[in-house]
Amino acid sequence: MVWRQKPQPNAGTVQMLAAAVTKDPLLAALLVARGVDSFEAAKSFFRPNLNHLHDPYRMMDMERAVERIEQARLKQEHVMIYGDYDVDGTTSVALMCDFLEGKFPIEAYIPDRYKEGYGLSFDGINLAAELGITLLIALDCGIKAFDQIAHARSLGIDVIVCDHHRPETTLPKAYAVLDPKRPDCLYPYKELSACGVGFKLCQALCERWGLPHEPYLYPLLDLCAVSIAADIVHVTGENRILAHYGLERLRTSQCRTGFLSLLEAANKRPETLSFRDIGFSIGPRINAAGRMESGLRAVELLRSKNKEEQDKLANAINDFNTDRQSTQADIFEEAKALLDSASFPNSTVLYAPHWHKGVVGIVASKMVEHYYRPTIILTKSGNVLAGSARSVLDFDVYDALEACESHLLQFGGHKYAAGMTLDEAQLPHFKKAFEAYVTAHLPEEKKQRIFLYDAETTIDAITDRFYAILRQMAPHGPENEAPIFLFKNLINAGNTRAVGADAKHLKLNLKALGGSSSINGIAFGEGHLAAALASGQPCDVLASVVENHFNGQTTLELMATGIRMH
Repeated sequence: MVWRQKPQPNAGTVQMLAAAVTKDPLLAALLVARGVDSFEAAKSFFRPNLNHLHDPYRMMDMERAVERIEQARLKQEHVMIYGDYDVDGTTSVALMCDFLEGKFPIEAYIPDRYKEGYGLSFDGINLAAELGITLLIALDCGIKAFDQIAHARSLGIDVIVCDHHRPETTLPKAYAVLDPKRPDCLYPYKELSACGVGFKLCQALCERWGLPHEPYLYPLLDLCAVSIAADIVHVTGENRILAHYGLERLRTSQCRTGFLSLLEAANKRPETLSFRDIGFSIGPRINAAGRMESGLRAVELLRSKNKEEQDKLANAINDFNTDRQSTQADIFEEAKALLDSASFPNSTVLYAPHWHKGVVGIVASKMVEHYYRPTIILTKSGNVLAGSARSVLDFDVYDALEACESHLLQFGGHKYAAGMTLDEAQLPHFKKAFEAYVTAHLPEEKKQRIFLYDAETTIDAITDRFYAILRQMAPHGPENEAPIFLFKNLINAGNTRAVGADAKHLKLNLKALGGSSSINGIAFGEGHLAAALASGQPCDVLASVVENHFNGQTTLELMATGIRMH
């Protein structure tokens, strides 16, 4: 485990911003490191504004997509809203269905994870033809569905793709392809979630139909925020604006009431909700519906207007999540037992036919946390193997799969998370090819977990005024991570102790060596350090600063990401 300070921003720019904005060099340095290097940039960063959203018609094919939907409205065509079974896909389907409800007959569709697999399926398209569908809007999938879209066209179904995954060099022959990552698209922001791409289509339709943004467009922001948090896309630019206002709607209970039922099931209060809470409380529960039963349950919950129905669906989804956690834990233990570090020292590719397809991605993430190397977990899916890949810092697992594609049937995804299918006969060849690529492209210095921090500071510097500015840097996520600080020479202030099941976690109460001010905090998974701290042994701590809400009181505390005993 290596602790390393992030590259420091230009000192002159920091000094200028401190004088103009923060009056605090540390806060100014945090801002400059995030690309905020002027008064105007700071104003936009601290005050996200929905008026700063880009013109949706700058996205390639937007005009064409809008005109096709208008044609469907005029002719009262039957339209299918088709989305992936994860959080981004289900929120996208709920968003598009809510916006288009009443414009023409709608059929919401989420593929069966086990029978149909990821993305546009032939089964789904055939069902659309049976139902008389003539327009299919595909969300969070479709950018690589060449054969499926050709099949849809042969059945007289036009397809509009709303995706955010990296495309091939050629595009499928859909009626319109909305994807800011397509090479010929000049849309200025490339990191939208699929739900965000759907939101831009709704924004364009608002203009086409002369609809005010409130109440037609802005009530969709809660769905955007949940998709951004759960799909781990960049929290910058447009995504940060959408996340900020979506989170506000959730906190003030102006969101769809299905989310409130989910929060109630998770024992979370809306008014104290953080963006991190969405990723850890709402996201996994929505995902669990698609992993353990059907993603349509999540869409039904998000679209329901009936409180009794919402509570029933939320409780069922909560049960799915409990089942998911148990299944995940069992597979994780089995995966650890199959690890062959002697033959494959730099990568992990593991397979068992009975593993639950719905949790292999989570198990891959757990394996990366535990062993810190690019990991793929596979299971049997019909006649092929299907699995999920997860990666380590600065290693592009999508590029790795692309280099091994001769052994794969399908693959797709992002830099740090991807999915694939392959024939079982190809598994040994794929494992060797993947290991060879990782060995060649993952430098030695990146093979151990590196904990990056922004700056060194002291407990005395964590004042209410400091945090009042710090909190305005939220919501946090990739490319706008919560600032991590290094606190040196801390000791137990008297009440540090192990907590939780099996005393696994550490409740912190720390002060500087020789100091008097103390601060509370939490360090997950560090309960084994309780005795050393109780004995007076000093330590260094990496931590972010968060608000703790308890018994009506709000205090600042440390969320530790690393503790190093002296």
